[in-house]
Amino acid sequence: MPAPDRLTASEPDRTSSSPDRHGVGALRVRLLGGFTVSTELGAIEEESWRLRKAASLVKLLALAPEHRLHREQLMELLWPELDPTSGGNNLRYALHIARRIIARPPMEPGRYLVTRSEHVWLCPRDPLWVDVAAFESAAAAARVTRDPAAYRAALDLYRGDLLPGDPYEEWAIEPRERLRAVRLELLMRLSELREASGDFEQAVAGLSEVVRADLTHEEAHRGLMRLHASMGDRNRALRQYQTLADALGRELGTQPDAASRRLY
Repeated sequence: MPAPDRLTASEPDRTSSSPDRHGVGALRVRLLGGFTVSTELGAIEEESWRLRKAASLVKLLALAPEHRLHREQLMELLWPELDPTSGGNNLRYALHIARRIIARPPMEPGRYLVTRSEHVWLCPRDPLWVDVAAFESAAAAARVTRDPAAYRAALDLYRGDLLPGDPYEEWAIEPRERLRAVRLELLMRLSELREASGDFEQAVAGLSEVVRADLTHEEAHRGLMRLHASMGDRNRALRQYQTLADALGRELGTQPDAASRRLY
């Protein structure tokens, strides 16, 4: 196996991963709604990832701060049952396969996956775009500007839950739930802005998305109750409360909180 590439002292540690930069040599990784990797040569076919751990290695690095992880962290996450020697051998093999999949000829094999000081880096030299980072950056911008267009732009980046093909990977559970919560928060805030501007129908549409994703989201149910009443449909507002009560009883074994009962 060829020796891994290493960064030299004169090379930069990182290229920013948040801007949507896609010039020559750019790597794009999508994790929301599914896993895809693209280079300037195009998208890499899903069947190319014949070694699942090679794909998981890239996914972990795409999610990691600064897109780097210590080799011991990777071994613990990917092969927790193995001793350090066996885990290290597996990591080297997964790196070798991932490099060959991403950097297709005529690219340099170690171009996008680099080892340095016991760390593994994803794309430290070339522009890197990861949809998760772009979504979180857009969400932060929307919160600052409170511009409906900014909220919509952030939501458009969320093409589905994080890595739906890895439902049981423990390392994906927390970021999946966190990103899902960010999406629901964006929908809630956008619906508030639309309600404030008198666009009740679009506000209802946004809150309905929240409820479809989380049947026990009381704030969204209360928003729908209030909107239906404001639109003159008192019966629908009352039915919304019953939908909430049924969902809470079935899913959590609880009842609506005091704020929901007062509104009812």
